[in-house]
Amino acid sequence: MLFDTPAGERGLLRRLGILASLFLAGSSTCAAAPLTLDEAWRLAETANPTLRAARANLDAAEGQLRDASGLLYNNPQFSTDQTRRRVPQAGLPDNRFNEQTVGISQTFEIAGQAGYRRDAAARDLLAVTANIDEIRRQVRAEVEQRFYRVLILQRRIETEREALAAVTDAAAAVKKRVAVGEDSRLDGNLAMVEAERGHNQLAVLDEQLLQARAELSAALQLPASALPETTGELRAAPTAATLETLQASARERPLLRSLEHREQAARNRLGLERAAAYPDVTIGLSAGREAPYDAREQFTRLTISVPLPLFRRNGAGIGKATTELTQAEIERQSSERDVMAQVNALWQRMDSLQGRVKRLAESVLPALDENRRLSSTAYRAGEIGLLQLLLVNRQLLDARRDYLDAIGDFIQTRIALEQTAGWPAAQANPSPEKNK
Repeated sequence: MLFDTPAGERGLLRRLGILASLFLAGSSTCAAAPLTLDEAWRLAETANPTLRAARANLDAAEGQLRDASGLLYNNPQFSTDQTRRRVPQAGLPDNRFNEQTVGISQTFEIAGQAGYRRDAAARDLLAVTANIDEIRRQVRAEVEQRFYRVLILQRRIETEREALAAVTDAAAAVKKRVAVGEDSRLDGNLAMVEAERGHNQLAVLDEQLLQARAELSAALQLPASALPETTGELRAAPTAATLETLQASARERPLLRSLEHREQAARNRLGLERAAAYPDVTIGLSAGREAPYDAREQFTRLTISVPLPLFRRNGAGIGKATTELTQAEIERQSSERDVMAQVNALWQRMDSLQGRVKRLAESVLPALDENRRLSSTAYRAGEIGLLQLLLVNRQLLDARRDYLDAIGDFIQTRIALEQTAGWPAAQANPSPEKNK
């Protein structure tokens, strides 16, 4: 036999092991409970690498604010020195003695640099916090879009399977009628082709669903072998806000707040660089002892030093800060304009999609459902032919596809609209780890 040799047995066992592992992996994946949207959000906010990286920036911003909030920005300097002197004396041994000095000095900023620095650091921290909120919203919107894409494809597959079952039953009936001569071979071929087209469409949707589940898994940072299913309700429920409410919310979107804080921070840094052109004053105080032991003197010395700003007036720093402020202003202004334009465009698109969904749900689908029921009865009674039956089924399937596509487009547009408008504001929770 083929597997009488030890090598053959090992090969068989290896193949059986691979099949068993694949079966167990598939079973565990299939056994996993479908995800709800809230569960998907929770997983994303915990594991999403972009959001975690944004939250990590809080440490740097908080540390910068702590340094800027100190009593003095420059640390005091402590100094000490010890000098050993030798004084030659005629006809006598040299006189040797030690002199010691201890001092401390402090540099003071005199042009308000400390205030500019604190304000800039505080604005940077607010900008980082708002940016975390913005990224959190983006992650939630991305996860919600991928979640509903999986859900839409699951419903599309259910619809295709239902239609395929009806076509397959019709094809089987036609095959029997062709065998007894009641239908022509043309009718049999039509039914067979329609069934194969249904199988092909179902295979295409299965491939799309597999890709959509993989993308959702990546967004949730699930294991590579985990391909989640989703559960939820599909309906064209518009957002509870009006256009005016969304426009007002868009002006307070975390993205715009972050850009505004960054602009204010850049303005404070420009003030800091301009103030840095004024010289800092360094005051020093020292005490020591000097001269030989028999004539030792103690002294206290006060020193004041001021650099003369003759050659460098911090032109490079001021120029760089001015450029950063100009760029921040341009970015904020252009972002405000783009956000408001997107809100208006998405609102109009959502309104149009809601009308499409309503017409399909209230007018087209009920009429086609009735047509399918009537055509099935008429076909069984021999009143219509297979071609008419397939046409009615095809119209119903296309209408259901259009309906699900419209629902999907509506949901994706609503998610994009709420994300663009930063609505609702109650979602703001930039750093749960910091609140623990």
